[in-house]
Amino acid sequence: MIVTGGGTGGHTYPALTAIRTLRARLASSGRTLDVLWIGTPDGLEARVTSAEGIAFTTVATGKIRRSSNPLKMASPANVRDMARVPLGVAQARSAVSAFRPDVVLATGGYVAVPAGLAARMCRVPLVLHEQTVRLGLANRKLAGSAARIAVSSESTLPLLPEGVRCSAVVTGNPVRPEVLSGHPDKAVAALGLHAFDRRLPTVYVTGGAQGAQQINDLVGGQLPWLLERANVVHQCGPAHAEALSAHAARLPAGLADRYHLTPFVGPELPDVLALADLVVSRSGAGTLAELTALGKPAVFVPLASAAGNEQAHNARHLEASGAAVALLGDVTGEHLREAVGPLLDDPARREAMAAAARAHGRPDAAERLVDVILSAASA
Repeated sequence: MIVTGGGTGGHTYPALTAIRTLRARLASSGRTLDVLWIGTPDGLEARVTSAEGIAFTTVATGKIRRSSNPLKMASPANVRDMARVPLGVAQARSAVSAFRPDVVLATGGYVAVPAGLAARMCRVPLVLHEQTVRLGLANRKLAGSAARIAVSSESTLPLLPEGVRCSAVVTGNPVRPEVLSGHPDKAVAALGLHAFDRRLPTVYVTGGAQGAQQINDLVGGQLPWLLERANVVHQCGPAHAEALSAHAARLPAGLADRYHLTPFVGPELPDVLALADLVVSRSGAGTLAELTALGKPAVFVPLASAAGNEQAHNARHLEASGAAVALLGDVTGEHLREAVGPLLDDPARREAMAAAARAHGRPDAAERLVDVILSAASA
C-alpha cells in the first residue's frame, strides 16, 4: 500500500492508525504489509514514519492560500506553488510505478493531490479518507478519481457531489486504540492529582500540543469560579506555562489543590480523558473522533483560522444533536461560564450529552477503514 497525506496530525494519525490496523489484520492470516508513505519533508508525517520504520519519500507540492477575494487567490505565492504541482505529479507517478501498490490511501493535505492523481494515471485503486464533515480541498480534487471515499460522518453523504456518492462509505475517523483504554486512577497517580476532590467533576482543558492562547485566556480568567465547582487538568502548551503558573500562584490554597497545570500531556492522555467528566478544547477532527468514541461531554472553542472554517462546522454539527456546546465568534469568560456551569452542576445533563456524543462515536473506525482498503485492493 502507498499512503499519502499529512502536514498535520489530523491527516497523519488516521493514516498511521489504519496502517497499524491493516498490519495486524494481515498478520493474523500470516501475511505482511509493505508500505510506502508519500509526504512532505517538513510535515509531521516525516517524523512519524521515521519513528515507525515506514518507508518514506517526498514529492514537490504547493499550498493554496485561500481567500474570499478571487484576485487574491491569484497571488504570486499561489501561482508559484501551483507551478510545482506538475513536477510533484511526475515524481509521484514514478514512485507509484516503481512500488506497484495494490491500493493507495489518501488522507488529505496538499501532498495527497499529486499522489492521488498518480494513482489514477497508474490505474491503482485510490481510497480517500475524509476526517471532517465536509470534504477538504485535496479530497474534493481527488473525489472523481477515487474507487472508494471513506467519510467520518453520515452528515457528509448529502454534501458530496452527486456523481461520487455511490463511492462513499461511512467508516468514522480512526482513533488510536490506546486512547480508548484509559483509567482514571492511573491519571491521578501519573500526574500526582491526589489533592483533587473526587466528589467534584473534573474538567480537562486543552488547546492541543502547542496550547491555545484563546482557551488559556478564557479559562485563566475564570479559574476561581471554575475551581469552586470542579477539579481542572489544564494542558496549556509550553509557551504559555510560565504566565499561567504565575496566575495560579495567586489562587487560595484550597482552590489551588484542584488545579493541575501542565505544558504537555503525553502517554497519560488516555487516562486523563478517562478521568475527565467534561472537556474544553478546540474542535479538530481528531479531537471529535476521540471524544465521541469515548462519549465525553465537551465545550468546543473552534480555531477560527482553520482551513475552510472546518472546526466551527465540526462543533456546530455536534451541538445540533446535543453532543457538545459550541462557543463561536468573540467568546468571553461569561460565555464560558454559561456553557460550563450547567454541565458541572447537573450530572444528568452531562450524561445526556455523553450519550449523544457516544451516538456519533465510531470506536471501530480503523477496522471499518481497513475493510474498505482491502475491498478496493481486491476489486
